[in-house]
Amino acid sequence: MNRTTLSLIAGATALAAVTGFAAVTSPDTSAPDTTATAAELPVERTSLTCPTPSVSDLAETTYTSFTPVTKGTGSDGKAELRPAVTESTDGEDAKDGKDGKTGKASGKGDKDGKGEKEAKAFLTAKEPGKPLAEDVSGSDSPALVGTADGKFAPGWTVQQTTEVAAGTGRGLLGAACTAPDTDFWFPGASTAADRTDYVHLVNPDDSAAVVDIELYGRDGALETTTGEGITVAPHSDDPVLLSTLTTEKLDNVTVHVSVRSGRVGASVQALDDKLGGDWLGASVDPAGSLVIPGIPKDATAVRLIAFAPGDADADLKVRLASPTGQITPAGNETLHLKAGMTGAVDLGDVMRGEPGSLVLTPTGRSVPVVAAVRVVRGKGAGQETAFIPATRPVGTRATVVDNRAKGTTLSLTAPFGAAEVKVTASAGSEGGTPATKSFTIKAGTTQQVEAPVPSGLKGTYALTVESVSGGEVHGARTITDAQDGVSAFTVQTLPDDRGTVAVPKADQDLSVLQQ
Repeated sequence: MNRTTLSLIAGATALAAVTGFAAVTSPDTSAPDTTATAAELPVERTSLTCPTPSVSDLAETTYTSFTPVTKGTGSDGKAELRPAVTESTDGEDAKDGKDGKTGKASGKGDKDGKGEKEAKAFLTAKEPGKPLAEDVSGSDSPALVGTADGKFAPGWTVQQTTEVAAGTGRGLLGAACTAPDTDFWFPGASTAADRTDYVHLVNPDDSAAVVDIELYGRDGALETTTGEGITVAPHSDDPVLLSTLTTEKLDNVTVHVSVRSGRVGASVQALDDKLGGDWLGASVDPAGSLVIPGIPKDATAVRLIAFAPGDADADLKVRLASPTGQITPAGNETLHLKAGMTGAVDLGDVMRGEPGSLVLTPTGRSVPVVAAVRVVRGKGAGQETAFIPATRPVGTRATVVDNRAKGTTLSLTAPFGAAEVKVTASAGSEGGTPATKSFTIKAGTTQQVEAPVPSGLKGTYALTVESVSGGEVHGARTITDAQDGVSAFTVQTLPDDRGTVAVPKADQDLSVLQQ
């Protein structure tokens, strides 16, 4: 018997076995089809990047890590933040990660992206449901990259909050550490003489990333000299000073960060000589309607900056969702955006002692746009600045950390329909018992709610907002900390933490082997 005959017999035997198995295990065709349904399961891995907090020797930075308790997770897992390397302009390491703060970080120098040794963990979470905080001082604090898996992955949130006592950008600077991605929009940056704006590019991976930075002003794209093909080394933070990319000095600029290869975490640090500064987070992906939540009630100046990235002009209705309903800012009922050009409008003292949110909707045809606001509080030499980007709804669940016993306010808006939410205050970082409250937000309003505070609070705590019923809800948290007459503050939004993922149900079907 030759080899061909043996192969034919073996193939026929295998096919018969498969056919028999398929017949025995095939599902009952009379049963309902469940293959199209999906189960919501907790994510198993989450990555975050935190940019270098400050170059000021006077900076005091607190990092806070928190994972809400999520049903359906296992008992294992961990969440760690490790130092990244900060690249200087001459290509040498400006900062590294020794002893978890200033030593040699991994991923620098070798062709395969591996460093000489892995940096010591700067912060390692202890348990879900309880925040963990770590403080650092001065300008030697590096950028951080982190990964959470298992029970720590769903909803893992890290906040860095920096106090700078004096100098350019003095005040309170806060940022939620971001997930690495490949596309970011930042309306609200500037190349003006009194601004020092950096876009931070943090590469969490073992291979280099290649990034393009595009700038758009009031007349369209700005000519840039070195914005294309920026190589970000593995496990490093590359801060790019925007004013070095172009000779034009503009108050309002939209920054577009696009990644050719790899992925990065991106954020803009906006520092003003007189008005303090803060971190400008990325706007939600371009969309026809946008919500910018949580503008503080004592804002003395509000500037809306928006951009239409496509080929079509956009016309937007501008509405302010106040505690009593939506109103139209006097003289600014609509905003016309020319395609590819940054538009800005000063709304002045539009809040008039009430908290609010901006709701942008198309006047006619829907054209995708991105947007943010710059908020100023205080007067004279005591003024301070923060930025609020358009953001995703709270969705299933959103969390914000580093809340304090005093100086924390939570703002929620239901722009299109009434909604009910549940707000949970976690245990404190140094002690305290969780507490929960429920709130109903009327359609078209913004409410500054009296958020729960852990009983017996010691340290800081996390606030987790969950949608219960009704329309979509957008939220923002403000931290206020008066510093020598300066109205220091920072605002962070509460987008859906995407802690669960839809996993389709599937039945075994071997009939494809019989075709």
